[in-house]
Amino acid sequence: MAINNAKHIVSEINGVRCTIVESGATLERVAFLSDLLEFNNFEVKEMLEVSETPGQESMYTIGVTDLLFNPVFAVYERQLKTREGSFVTPGYWKQECVECDPRYWIRRKNVKKTKVD
Repeated sequence: MAINNAKHIVSEINGVRCTIVESGATLERVAFLSDLLEFNNFEVKEMLEVSETPGQESMYTIGVTDLLFNPVFAVYERQLKTREGSFVTPGYWKQECVECDPRYWIRRKNVKKTKVD
């Protein structure tokens, strides 16, 4: 689930109803999100997605058992914390930066300016 899509998706992972946090994630992404969500006291469930192409990298679906959890709201309402004690920002969630400026609207403007120049 992209951080810019607030649609709440509930599905079943290994027989347990879960809120889907992200689907089509790589193993590294699953490890990052699992660590982050478990640190914030969520029970995380993972499921391997069946790929149609035999040589394709394995993709995973990751979810949490809290059916009211919405990752978009959790990030933008500053409900999640990192292990360092700072709030999770959109840039941190997307793994774009480690120490991100919490003012995401300013960062986005600066990124657009550098691409144009």
